[in-house]
Amino acid sequence: MQEMKVSLKYVADEEYQAENESGNILNIDMLAKDDKKSFSPTQLLLAGITSCAAVDLVSMIKKRRKTLVDLTSEVTGKRREEQPRRFTDIHVHYKVVSPDAQLEEVEKLVDLAVEKYCSVAASISSEINLTHSVEIVKP
Repeated sequence: MQEMKVSLKYVADEEYQAENESGNILNIDMLAKDDKKSFSPTQLLLAGITSCAAVDLVSMIKKRRKTLVDLTSEVTGKRREEQPRRFTDIHVHYKVVSPDAQLEEVEKLVDLAVEKYCSVAASISSEINLTHSVEIVKP
């Protein structure tokens, strides 16, 4: 079993600094929108889901010898109003720029990336409605 470790340090009220085993630093804050300097923990979760699945998606597109010009994504999350303000719905939308990838094929790859291979998505509660979509843009 692989073990990971992240250390957290208090910087100031509502501001923290995380450090991974390689010494990489990530600033985190819970500041109001207008004062925000860094990602919040919930934003990091959304970024973790979309980036984790993107790694597998890119790999699968390339293994199928399709040309990948660009890949972007947008992830949205809806949260409960009451505590704990957990996510109830998360939607990830990928935009794949490719001259030769077909929508149906990439949709299947996104399904695999998000639902089977993404360890972050697999680690969230099954009570969260996690959906995804994709569009193909021809350059």
